[in-house]
Amino acid sequence: MRALVVDDSKPARSIVARALQELSFACTEAANGAEALEALATERPDVITVNWHMPVMDGIELVRRLRQHPGYRSLPILMISTEHEQDRIALARQAGINEYLAKPFTASALARKLVDLGVLDDGQVALGGRGPIGVLICDDSATIRGILSATLAADPDIKVVGTAINGSACLDAIAATAPDLVLLDVEMPVMDGLTALKEIRRRFGKLPVMMFSSLTERGAKATVEALLAGANDYVAKPAGLDASEVAERIRTDVIGRIKSLVPRGTVGHPRLSRSADPRAAGAAPLARTAVRQERIQAVVVAVSTGGPTALAEVLPAFVPEARVPVLVVQHMPAFFTAHLAERLAKSFGLPVSEAVDGAPLQAGSVLLAPGGRHFEVAGDAAQPRVRLTDAPPENSCRPAADVLFRSAVRVWGGATLGVVLTGMGRDGLAGAKAIVAAGGSVIAQDEFSSVVWGMPGEVVRAGLADAVLPLSQIGVEIGLRLQRRGG
Repeated sequence: MRALVVDDSKPARSIVARALQELSFACTEAANGAEALEALATERPDVITVNWHMPVMDGIELVRRLRQHPGYRSLPILMISTEHEQDRIALARQAGINEYLAKPFTASALARKLVDLGVLDDGQVALGGRGPIGVLICDDSATIRGILSATLAADPDIKVVGTAINGSACLDAIAATAPDLVLLDVEMPVMDGLTALKEIRRRFGKLPVMMFSSLTERGAKATVEALLAGANDYVAKPAGLDASEVAERIRTDVIGRIKSLVPRGTVGHPRLSRSADPRAAGAAPLARTAVRQERIQAVVVAVSTGGPTALAEVLPAFVPEARVPVLVVQHMPAFFTAHLAERLAKSFGLPVSEAVDGAPLQAGSVLLAPGGRHFEVAGDAAQPRVRLTDAPPENSCRPAADVLFRSAVRVWGGATLGVVLTGMGRDGLAGAKAIVAAGGSVIAQDEFSSVVWGMPGEVVRAGLADAVLPLSQIGVEIGLRLQRRGG
């Protein structure tokens, strides 16, 4: 059998091709729709996998052209993309795809899609698929452990390898079960989650850990401490203990995050295949207004998964010398952002606080968008101020970085410096486009240092980033730009 793999990212193509080769496919690769059409002129594959966002010709245009050609109307097409919103997936189906698979994904999920397409049968999948993601659950509540176990086990890509009732038991269970990820409660007797996390980092290196915390002020404070201590991500528990409510939260919030965080046994995750050159994804820079060399008047930052540790590294490197406001959207619920601001201010002596509606924007201050509210810049460049709104979410987020970035451009235009750090999804992409169109510039975190290369990856693939840097260099680069351009 033959497959044509179409993706502008060379690492992504290699990952998909490797998974297909394990299922006995011979693979041809193409970096965009135009290259795919050239490949199809000389060979007929049994299936095509196609990314959505690519330069030259994107996946949607490729699919439409194929469906207009009599020879390719019945060719099985599987779209593999970071898009996750249902209306976007519906648009892809209208264009003519047969099946859709969201990145990141496991090899077994890819294999099942090929079965659904009729390209493979169940016997072939049984021979070719990799094992599920092994998850260890640590929570002192028997009810929560039971609901988590049942809901996670219902997903064929996940296997619950064990449970523990406190941090001490968790450490023993890790040694016994070798999980791919630990789902760790924050507040527990005997040994709490924060103490356990520190021991996990000491004994088991970079084993992915996701905190499962209560949506209270106390839980928020402990979770922020855990994130700064090295936890990869967190999910807030529902306020009540209704089984259906907890199960739904697990299905909607936890499972996708687990698949994004686990490097081993996961296909399409950045840590499986890294290029030394962060620009190797093949992004073609978009035509843009010439970057102005006027004085930078504001730095706007978008960050999500892995954000607290990223901010703790980036902000101290430039904020003490900055003479412009630094505005941050970190995807977090209420309570959490206030504690994060407090912790960053206390730990590093930085002027970090949660944004307050109507407050003037002070040079050298760092403001975090409060959880659950959009953060905008109002007024004008001479007297900018904070505006908080309850407008509908964008990119399934409130606060959304796109909202902040667009408002910054309205006030400062090309004097805006955008920074997009680690995080799931595509928030920040539309805002980065607005900054670049106005003549501003955008820095993106590279793939290797990101916990999840979703948000910065979207910006890089769109050709919007004029610098793609490891986390350790971003703060220094911001500082240098502020020095050169008067900020």
